[in-house]
Amino acid sequence: MSALTQMFGRVGVTNVGQFKMLAGPILILMIMGMMILPLPPFALDMLFTFNIALSVMVLLVSMFTTKPLDFASFPAVLLFATLLRLSLNVASTRVVLMHGHTGPGAAGQVIKAFGEFLVGGNFAVGLIVFLILIVINFMVITKGAGRIAEVGARFTLDAMPGKQMAIDADLNAGLIDEETAKKRRQETAQEAEFYGSMDGASKFVRGDAIAGILIMVINLVGGLIIGMAQHHLSIGDAARTYTLLTIGDGLVAQVPALVISTAAGVTVSRVSSDQDVGQQLIGQLFTNPRVLFLAASVLGLLGLVPGMPHFVFLLFTAMLGGLGYWLYKQELVKAATEARAVLPVAAATEQASEASWDDVQLVDPLGLEVGYRLIGLVDASQDGELLRRIKGVRKKFAAEIGFLPPVVHIRDNLEFSPHTYCLSLNGVEIGRGEAFVGQWLAINPGQASGELEGRAGVDPAFGLPATWIEDSTRDHAEALGYTVVDTATVIATHIHHLLTQNASQMLGRAETQRLLDRVKSEKPELVDDVVPKPVSLSTLTIVLQNLLTENVSIRDMRRILDVLALHGNQVTDPHELTALVRVALGPAIVQQWFGAASQIEVMSLDGRLERMLTQALSNGGGMEPGLAETLMEQTDQAATSQEERGLSPVLVVAHELRPLLSRFLRRSLRELVVLSQNEIPDDRNLRVTRMIGSAAA
Repeated sequence: MSALTQMFGRVGVTNVGQFKMLAGPILILMIMGMMILPLPPFALDMLFTFNIALSVMVLLVSMFTTKPLDFASFPAVLLFATLLRLSLNVASTRVVLMHGHTGPGAAGQVIKAFGEFLVGGNFAVGLIVFLILIVINFMVITKGAGRIAEVGARFTLDAMPGKQMAIDADLNAGLIDEETAKKRRQETAQEAEFYGSMDGASKFVRGDAIAGILIMVINLVGGLIIGMAQHHLSIGDAARTYTLLTIGDGLVAQVPALVISTAAGVTVSRVSSDQDVGQQLIGQLFTNPRVLFLAASVLGLLGLVPGMPHFVFLLFTAMLGGLGYWLYKQELVKAATEARAVLPVAAATEQASEASWDDVQLVDPLGLEVGYRLIGLVDASQDGELLRRIKGVRKKFAAEIGFLPPVVHIRDNLEFSPHTYCLSLNGVEIGRGEAFVGQWLAINPGQASGELEGRAGVDPAFGLPATWIEDSTRDHAEALGYTVVDTATVIATHIHHLLTQNASQMLGRAETQRLLDRVKSEKPELVDDVVPKPVSLSTLTIVLQNLLTENVSIRDMRRILDVLALHGNQVTDPHELTALVRVALGPAIVQQWFGAASQIEVMSLDGRLERMLTQALSNGGGMEPGLAETLMEQTDQAATSQEERGLSPVLVVAHELRPLLSRFLRRSLRELVVLSQNEIPDDRNLRVTRMIGSAAA
């Protein structure tokens, strides 16, 4: 029995899939058949009813979708619906002209009902109603929807580079994975294609309205000629019969056309959100009590004017005023509830307990404090977006740097301003910023054109000029070339940047031991040959910290341990061991800054200055103050010139000078990278673009 059920279930699924594949061809064949083959009145009734039902379904689907791409097939539906209406006009015209002389029911009961019941059998009224529907459809709804689709297509195409940059930024920051980035890129491309298709599809509806007028004129003139010439009707009888049939035919086609046009307008004029159109209208029109109070006041004043319908105006005044008062009371209750939740609750005890070791609070390795406006981002009960982003930041940090950072302990701080957050490392603040929930940060990457209205600020991670904007301005900002990111992404990117800058301070003996345990699970003999002899855990920790201080990843622990195993018995100084490890990691370090380029463009020191520094180092002395100041200034100028040319600020010096110059120059030039000549692989060609120190020497 179970096997039979599964078999028939598979057959049913297969049949459904085949039906979906055949739906389009069947519809096209049906449309062609209606244009060619004569249809009986009953078939016309069925098809006209199907056309009305289809238009209502399309309108309801457009109302209940939450974003345009949820109804991505709408342009194709619009084309098929237009062809269906036109084919029905052809089929009904044939029946009206051939059998119209027999009476109002010659073309079916639907056309008869629209011609007699809806317009009361008065062909003058019907003609006026028909023309009004065409004007509304052609001049108002279709024209407006087409304009919105045209502008939406242009803005969407202009905003694509900014959206792609935002996706790449999220991917690089570890906030999304490759699969999510691919999906978002596809959605961006589909959105541009959708608005472009809607721009063209709106021309179908406009042409349908023009065709409706022409068909009506042809039916009237043709009906009069056929009625009088072939069926010998008087001009009055022919005009009355064929006019009512023509108007009924036109109305039964234009009403669904008007519904379809309304659906097109709803689809392209909506703003993407997690609510459908009905929820947006109710949620935005009837949620502000001040608006309702003012509207009630205006209606109340109009209701008091002599000659006005007092009952109707005052009735709506009472309804709007009552709704506004109810919403006002709800706001007061909500504000009181939030205030009670924010205020700290202190449980008073009758007798203080003795102090214990449990009262000693250890410093959190990583702590994030937020103002009360940001609590929703980190509240698990509210599905805080920032919590998920921080998990992604830790994973990306581990994949890039080579060890797992501590867990971020999050707490609210009522002493902060509502929009402030602060990241601390071992109890010491390492970064602070402001973020505004519900707004977007539009960052100017340097190529953006135009100004934005909003709250001026800076990108907290990289210091770029930025503006906090409302959601309604997001598409416009992306079209101008701004990179637009949400609040959680801003904070997460800042946290990732701070963790990368302070990686060496997060690596201690405990983290180093866990890292060794991870390597030992795959290469136990390698770890046993290095730790604790010839290299102690403390020495290894210092070596790894030295590497992290200069932004060198420690992912390649096998190579690091190989070098320490080879030189650990002869070299005991951690800094000398670090220099040896850097030489072994040279290919990876160079690739980090130059990629796979065979020729690398770097800065270098003048030969005389290099000899002076080498001699001073061998004598145990230091640089003269004047020489040190000049060297710092020229290096700063050279590094700025490199960055303006789009090159990495990398300085290549002699191997023995690298540690000294790195420590000295990086005090003021944190972005500067100092490499040793021994760290450059043989397959890379050096090209010196700036020579430093010629004037100083």
